[in-house]
This record gives sequence, C-alpha cells and structure tokens, in this order.
Amino acid sequence: MGDSHTWAAVPGAAQRARSVLAVAWSCTVTTEGCPEEFTGAHSVTGDGRVLLRAPEDSALSAAALLAPRGELPALLEFADVAPVPVRNRIRARLRLAGRFTRAGDTLLFQPMRVVLRQPPGAVVIAPADFGAAEPDPLAMAEARLLTHLADTHPDAVERLTRLVGPDSLHGAVRVRPLAVDRHALTLRIERARTDGDVRLPFHAPADDIAQLTERMHVLLAQAGSASCGRALQRQRTDGDG
Repeated sequence: MGDSHTWAAVPGAAQRARSVLAVAWSCTVTTEGCPEEFTGAHSVTGDGRVLLRAPEDSALSAAALLAPRGELPALLEFADVAPVPVRNRIRARLRLAGRFTRAGDTLLFQPMRVVLRQPPGAVVIAPADFGAAEPDPLAMAEARLLTHLADTHPDAVERLTRLVGPDSLHGAVRVRPLAVDRHALTLRIERARTDGDVRLPFHAPADDIAQLTERMHVLLAQAGSASCGRALQRQRTDGDG
C-alpha cells in the first residue's frame, strides 16, 4: 500500500534501473539453472554492460569455459535496498537477461532484456534506452545522505511531515527517509500494520550535493511556514502502561 503524488517528478525507468545497477554491491547470477551470489565482484561500463570477475572455482567460471562459441546465456539480479532501516526494505529489483563473453580475465555481460520491478509493478526497458541512460547524479551519495538525515536530524524529518497531507499521515507511528533523487525526497510513512511512501518534490532538479542542500533548505523552510501537522501516534511497547 503506498501513498503517492502524481505531480512529483520521478526518474525515468531507464535512469532508475541504471541507478540500481550503479550502487549495487552484490548480484545473483544464474546460468544453466544454477544461481550463485557474487559480492564486490562486478563493475559497470558506461553503456550498462557488466564486467564480472568470477572466482576460478565458481560454477560460473566453469560454465563460461565450456560455453559453445564462447557465449553463455545468464540472468543477473540486483536488489536495491533502502540504506535506512524501514519495513519492506527492498525498494526495487533489477533483472538483466543476456549473455556473457570473455574479456581478458573477466566476463563481460551484455544485457538483452531489462526488467525493473518496483511499486506499482514491473517495467520492461528497451536495451538501447538502458544503455543510453545515466544513473541519477545523487545515486552514489544517497546512502550517506539518507543515513545522515535519519541519524543526525530526526527533528528535520518530523518537521517535513508538515508537508504531507493528513490522509497520508493517518495512523502513522513512524516516518523515515526512504529515498532521494534529483527530483524529490521520499518519506516512508509507517503505520501499525501498513506503510506508504510520499514524495516531497524539489522546486527544481538537483544535479549535485550543493544543489541538493539548497533544495532541502527550501523544503524545510516550506515546512516551517506550514501549519502544524498531525502528531505521530506512538507505538506501544512492552512495559507501557
């Protein structure tokens, strides 16, 4: 269940997919029905191909060595995990179907089918659009920015709820920063049994940290001049009277 504002600009599917790929530290590779997990073993080229350095004793290395014509069909899966602890922490999943070829001592993966799955559903992205897209300019800094906001400025997060409609805050017990991109900050509204997301759009896209800082100051100023929002309900804990 999610709360949404259709007027908030959002990244295109191809850019969102490239952002997921840019920050992913691990991936699952499936070849010949055999899935393997690789951590810190891949990098990404400018056009969205994946370079993977698989251990010599891995099933992937063995399959690539025996692949006919040196081409190995494979499925790569990446998960986009929210850097701040929240419920339902996986924000998106990216699946790339294609084939590996050898590139020196690494394997080069060429995507031929790209599927991005995130609320409200899955989107198929043309490989040409995926290759031409660039990650969101804030993608690599997002984790650091969000954890700093959540850990150091919880008062600012609470103040920003003044910009959230009362219907979205009904029954809310906790609000956490879920995501940030060049267009908006997204808050996760957690209720007793459900949760929803609300995007707070910037007045203009942010292309770097300096611009993002200015956009956040504008949001906080808007929140400061807004009427007081609905107070969050407090979750009952063991021992509460």
